[in-house]
Amino acid sequence: MLLDVLDEQLLHSVRDALAEDIGTGDITAALIPADLLTKATVISRERAIVCGMAWFNAVFAELDSTIEVDWRVHDGDGVDAGQTLCTLSGPARSLLSGERTALNYLQTLSATATLARRYADAVADLPTRILDTRKTIPGLRSAQKYAVRTGGCTNHRNGLYDAYLIKENHIAAAGSITEAVTRARNNNPAVMLEVEVENEGQLHEALEAGADRLLLDNHSISALKNAVSTVAGGVELEASGNVTLDNVRDIALTGVDYISTGSLTKDIKAIDLSMIFS
Repeated sequence: MLLDVLDEQLLHSVRDALAEDIGTGDITAALIPADLLTKATVISRERAIVCGMAWFNAVFAELDSTIEVDWRVHDGDGVDAGQTLCTLSGPARSLLSGERTALNYLQTLSATATLARRYADAVADLPTRILDTRKTIPGLRSAQKYAVRTGGCTNHRNGLYDAYLIKENHIAAAGSITEAVTRARNNNPAVMLEVEVENEGQLHEALEAGADRLLLDNHSISALKNAVSTVAGGVELEASGNVTLDNVRDIALTGVDYISTGSLTKDIKAIDLSMIFS
């Protein structure tokens, strides 16, 4: 997803975040003379993949259009501990008021991109692609999905509106896989349709019903290999469930097309960043 698609959501998110933090006014920054100008430098305290520049910029643009941000890196760049990411100059009050919110975006999205890069690198020489899920931080889905792509992984569906994912509870409520798929095709025939299958019988039923992709959740390595052999390339296969950096390559080696993991967006540790004033 390109950043220009995110602009409206980005600005809405940034304005909400600033309102949440500043509220009726930054009473501590008000101690600083209004006309005082200063400079600041943002550095990373650890190795990371940078992501979130647009959100960082938007924070300060919303606070004061005279603030200048000079980036030394780009989204997707790898940085080392101690490396400068950007320098800023402008009114001290505005820089102080925006510091935490701007860094929150940058450290969170960089953490997402950094973890995504580790997963992508683990299977870089294989055709399997790593997918994210809907297990995102509320309000930051589009931002985190951008970060996932920045790190080298691939987005799954954005929400409940742009692809079918028929899981066990949908199947139970509809009566069968065949019935659920038939209804989906009647409602939206052009939308990608994925079905979760728990056993070989469901796999064959989903194939006969015409699913575009099969979700193999919490399947063993041997079961994944059997599924790959059974479908023989006739339909896409996605593995999920308890995926880690330790086992993602073994899963990919079974021959599945995709591996999805919520870890990309929920099991992140914020990158340690500092803004130093001078």
